[in-house]
Amino acid sequence: MLKFLLICTLAVASRAEIAEEEDVLVLRKSNFDEALKAHPNLLVEFYAPWCGHCKALAPEYAKAAGMLKAEGSEVRLGKVDATEETELAQEFGVRGYPTIKFFKGGEKESPKEYSAGRQADDIVSWLKKRTGPAVATLAGVSEAESLIADNEVAVIGFFKDADSADAKAFEKAAEATDDIPYAIAADDAIYSKFEVSKDSVVLFKKFDEGRNTFDGELTKENLLAFVKANQLPLVIEFTEQTAPKIFGGEIKSHILMFLPKAASDFQDKMDQFKKAAEGFKGRILFIFIDSDVDDNQRILEFFGLKKEECPAIRLITLEDEMTKYKPESNAITAEGITAFCTQFTDGKLKPHLMSQDIPDDWDKTPVKVLVGKNFEEVAFDPSKNVFVEFYAPWCGHCKQLTPIWEKLGEKYKSSADIVVAKMDSTANEIEAVKVHSFPTLKFFPAGDERKVIDYNGERTLEGFTKFLESGGKDGGHNINNDNDDY
Repeated sequence: MLKFLLICTLAVASRAEIAEEEDVLVLRKSNFDEALKAHPNLLVEFYAPWCGHCKALAPEYAKAAGMLKAEGSEVRLGKVDATEETELAQEFGVRGYPTIKFFKGGEKESPKEYSAGRQADDIVSWLKKRTGPAVATLAGVSEAESLIADNEVAVIGFFKDADSADAKAFEKAAEATDDIPYAIAADDAIYSKFEVSKDSVVLFKKFDEGRNTFDGELTKENLLAFVKANQLPLVIEFTEQTAPKIFGGEIKSHILMFLPKAASDFQDKMDQFKKAAEGFKGRILFIFIDSDVDDNQRILEFFGLKKEECPAIRLITLEDEMTKYKPESNAITAEGITAFCTQFTDGKLKPHLMSQDIPDDWDKTPVKVLVGKNFEEVAFDPSKNVFVEFYAPWCGHCKQLTPIWEKLGEKYKSSADIVVAKMDSTANEIEAVKVHSFPTLKFFPAGDERKVIDYNGERTLEGFTKFLESGGKDGGHNINNDNDDY
């Protein structure tokens, strides 16, 4: 009996001992299932200690955890060091940091990917929307005022009859929206306070016009389109906090203005940019990037820009294949930007592809150096089998691969038909290959078919050799390789 009680006591203790750091549960493979049983609604951040984005998120994540705990919420926040808990990270498909997933109802299967902002209020709002009713009911003016004051954006449906067709369409739109609170009001005092004379939907926001009133046939689709067009500022500054809203939103066409905030004509250019934005709400996202900020230098590099070349305008589509566009003029005027965007929406713009000049010694080393201007003739030479590493100078995984890639080049430097090459994809672009992460390895076999074969095998000299000797057929088995995204 004593032994049995001791075992029970230890079991209870092991369940209870889930450590916390600043109200965030510290999760491991050994306690993950236990944590889900104790806290069925659990938001989990998979992080790496060295990751700059994770470090920036940490205080806001902890703040959100504290806010929910103080409210007595059943929702908890947890974190997993994915560099230590590799099995757990692999189980949930973690490919980059931070990856944040929401487990609802204690279910481990198919957790919801977190896609809202990275400030405490964004996190709390998103979680409340996922666990509470899609639409809150406002009993009086003070509740309506609090909703508007506490949120960057809030949508209120003014409906006298909560069972009307319009109110039902409003509720369906709310159910389809994760990151913005929806509420319904029927009280005359609320109508009067916000100067609403008839049933309608109003989006309240802390920027630009302050509020937008829906106009048209009230359907779920029309209301969602209205919210999408008005939920972000006409011009949004790119920061660590706004990045998830920019990249996680439905608008995949982005025009970027690179400009130092300290510039004497900053406000004039911002006014021109904002004026142009008015005509493309809901279609193109207008983004400002401070070109003086150190953390933004990689973005400039991605677009082939240097600080001294700013101000500058670029446009990019973030569909399956990223495509960049460059205006003919460097002038920043509302008219010029409007014309540029109109050409884009009309499908009349040609993509802008970057290329360095061909180095004089590009073919003098075992690993050949490719740029945009010589890629086509080398990679698609019908008499050669060409194996190319697409890399970024700053990429840690690329640096780790370098000595192996150089040994591979040395091994085949005298080959009559095998070429080992590399291309800096931050400075060179080609239509035939779109690179989304680094390093990307692709094989261009000999022949006139212009085939391109992805390499997904082991990044070892033996793996590469087997792949090449088989003509790209063997040794390319799928494994989980680490890559650095843009």
